Amino acid sequence: MSSVSVVIPCYKYGQYLNACVRSVLDDNPGVDVRVLIIDDASPDNSAEVARSIAAADPRVAVRVHETNKGHLATYNEGLLEWADGDYSVLLSADDRLTPGALTRAVALLDANPSVGFVYGRPVHFTHPGPPPPARTQVRGHSVWPGHWWLERRFREGHGCITSPEVVVRTDLQRKLGGYDPRLPHSGDIEMWMRFAAHADVGYLRGADQAYYRLHNNNMSAPHFAALVEELGQRRAAYEVTLERNGDLLPDRDRLDRMIHQKLARIALRRALRAYDRGRTALVPVDELVEFAADCWPAYESLPEYRGLRLRRRIGTRAMPYLQPLVLSAVYNKGREWLWWQSWSRRGI
Repeated sequence: MSSVSVVIPCYKYGQYLNACVRSVLDDNPGVDVRVLIIDDASPDNSAEVARSIAAADPRVAVRVHETNKGHLATYNEGLLEWADGDYSVLLSADDRLTPGALTRAVALLDANPSVGFVYGRPVHFTHPGPPPPARTQVRGHSVWPGHWWLERRFREGHGCITSPEVVVRTDLQRKLGGYDPRLPHSGDIEMWMRFAAHADVGYLRGADQAYYRLHNNNMSAPHFAALVEELGQRRAAYEVTLERNGDLLPDRDRLDRMIHQKLARIALRRALRAYDRGRTALVPVDELVEFAADCWPAYESLPEYRGLRLRRRIGTRAMPYLQPLVLSAVYNKGREWLWWQSWSRRGI
């Protein structure tokens, strides 16, 4: 029977711990599961709740920090110092696994030794509402060459993983290390790309693998101000990936050009949407254009910049009304919104 070590970092999420732990320990037949809850000096009753859970189930252990170490140090403590199962999972205390998630992932990993990690579809639900029912029937799976999957991330310019839906081969995690402290808000996508540089990637189709809680943050001025910071962290993740794995990637220079142009286009899209939605007083348009110029010196030749220049001529007052008549650059709203939600929750 394969074993899975599940690390549950917790900071001020004591109210969610019971549901989170039960989602791991229940409904995963054929898998030997152990759980470590690490409370990072929470000011609420998280440590008390964690100890109560551990007292009732020998499969659960607890560590409580006397002082706050931060989320990345807490993640790495569990993944690199404690986890010793065949496979590992990092699960935030406010998220959950779906029924059978570990059983499904372990079956794929057991059958495909070349796969370094496996993921599936996460179900996003908004706090404080209950999560919707999960699909639990697998309709098949894919095993992608790691370098092919990694290039897709560079081509798309965003992460396709929110985190709780991933199960990692523990020996690969130990070999390649954990979260990079240089990337406090984008360390996850860098780590998945790092793994993909060394191993294949598995994907489960049809079944939902985890519940990811979206906290209801209003898009206020401070959030808009962080748009450039988020892009900078995203850029750093890709640059660190090339720094770490450049010798394994024969097309390193092409990937470097690809991601810098892509991020420039994303920054310009955010700027032009500020005109479309009448938010130029909130969105740091000039900083977004500066970011685009720094990423891609030929940014003025990009279609997004031409769209932004047109919007500037039309003006901030008229643009929201004329937006349906203006040809916009193609933009995948859903994926970008989920990436933003993931960014806004990291480090909390």
